[in-house]
Amino acid sequence: MAGNRFLVHWLIALAVVLTASQVARADTVQLNSSAGKLAVTAIATGLAAPWSLAFLPDGRMLVSERPGRLRLVSADGHLSTPIVGVPTVHAEGQGGLLDVILGPGFAQDGLIYFSFAQPTANGARTAVARAQLVLSPAAPRLKDVTVIFAQRDDPPGRHHFGSRLAFGAGGNLFVTLGERYHDRDRAQALDSHLGKIVRIRPDGSVPADNPFVGHSTALPEIWSYGHRNVQGAALHPVTGALWTHEHGPQGGDEINVPRAGANHGWPVITYGREYVTGWRIGEGTQRADVAPPVHQWTPSIAPSGMAFYTGDLFPAWRGNLFVGSLKFGMLLRVELNGDKVVSEERLLTEIGHRIRDVRQGPDGALYVLDETEGRILRIAPAN
Repeated sequence: MAGNRFLVHWLIALAVVLTASQVARADTVQLNSSAGKLAVTAIATGLAAPWSLAFLPDGRMLVSERPGRLRLVSADGHLSTPIVGVPTVHAEGQGGLLDVILGPGFAQDGLIYFSFAQPTANGARTAVARAQLVLSPAAPRLKDVTVIFAQRDDPPGRHHFGSRLAFGAGGNLFVTLGERYHDRDRAQALDSHLGKIVRIRPDGSVPADNPFVGHSTALPEIWSYGHRNVQGAALHPVTGALWTHEHGPQGGDEINVPRAGANHGWPVITYGREYVTGWRIGEGTQRADVAPPVHQWTPSIAPSGMAFYTGDLFPAWRGNLFVGSLKFGMLLRVELNGDKVVSEERLLTEIGHRIRDVRQGPDGALYVLDETEGRILRIAPAN
């Protein structure tokens, strides 16, 4: 009897694995949601560790691959050859080619901006470059590649590079930066770029109204500090404020609204705990001079990618925040009331793959990067 029970359990487990595999490999699957049936379609495959997605005005997509490649993806899923001109990246651990976005004047000047782990003599640092994207039919390429920002710190290691990019309403560029894991105390140091969000002009210069301009002991690029590893950034569609999320250690992933000059606590104020021992990190979860998170996840979901939804395909979801999860293989829909989280919905759990980025497309659908299978998935109503 015990052998029969084992066989039954084994067959059930095999059926679950096969079903999940079929869901993952199908070109289109229908999944349940609070907005009705979703059609989830794989519109492109064959990407290696895709990290970021940006839509061009003509509907094509620009996708970064962490090993150091940038590709154009057509509406029918055709991948271009790697775009020529991407600088050498430190493709170790979590490092590599990271975020990519279009400049505000892309339609006129063709400028794009991208962040990457830049190799140095000591190790690596997060850097940001801009370049003109030349859309030659035969061989797209980057022209006039210029590094406009690089972290002052360049420690060795493979972890916590960040990095997301977002242009604010005034045309200044926000850059999110990790604290490189082993140097976490530097997230509180204002003479360091580790664990910071910086705000620069499109040419890399410093806006005069940055909060630490004129402070002799602080770097003028810093917008906010006390961050761990920020891999999500988006502007609120109504207020224009920057929203971010960041990885905690064991627990304590956070959603924040970083304000000018704000201290967000890491590693002295956090909900997270040490990985091995489980001991509490820092002084606790609150302190008067530390900006509290809008929301925190314990256990950690390992968030990556972030977008506010403003489209017409899902009217019930307008104003909601969407966040990818690397750990639990899902897309999280976060319903807000002002800056308060009122509910969450877990989507794509049947697929169960690492979601690295999420963007709203020009057609009102949601597009996510499936890092596990190297795919772009389009999410739309099934009808």
